[in-house]
Amino acid sequence: MIIAILAMGAIVVASNIGVQFLIADGWLTWGAFSYPLAFLVTDVTNRLYGPDRARRVVLWGFAVGLLCSLIGTQIVGEFGPLVTLRIALASGTAFLVAQLLDVSIFARISEVRWWRAPLLSTLVGSTVDTALFFTIAFAGFIAFPAAWGDVSWAQDPTAVGPLWVGLALADWAVKLTVALAALVPFRVITRNLAQRVA
Repeated sequence: MIIAILAMGAIVVASNIGVQFLIADGWLTWGAFSYPLAFLVTDVTNRLYGPDRARRVVLWGFAVGLLCSLIGTQIVGEFGPLVTLRIALASGTAFLVAQLLDVSIFARISEVRWWRAPLLSTLVGSTVDTALFFTIAFAGFIAFPAAWGDVSWAQDPTAVGPLWVGLALADWAVKLTVALAALVPFRVITRNLAQRVA
């Protein structure tokens, strides 16, 4: 299980660093590609060791995320702190709720065909994660003190509504794509390790 904790920590750190680098004309960050792998770690742990240990891995990942956010609030970039309090709150809330939801859904349907639990739990978890993060972090209808970070830029209109909605849809599309692609490593890892754990 220590490997799962280390993997989750590495993914959280990589995602927190990757989110600083924009790609796709500013619609995505590199963190959008690394973060969905957290669901793979959670699902593999759940399959091999059960939901209680998967929840522990999630809590370790959450602790690493808090540490990353704390460090990010102390690093000042071109537009202020790399991580504002509003972004830190959004990130932590979305991670914890989505990952624990993933663990719960996976545990409830883990006895059906091998691919259903990781696919469905990750799809629901990713959707909740995206909705929570982008709404808390950028929605104009949620008021935060100005000191928590200026997100007025996220309200700029686009074809799909405010800019933050378009960013959320792009992020969600990446998460769904990674969820589908992650079925292959999930199957390989759980097949090979299940024999060792048993």
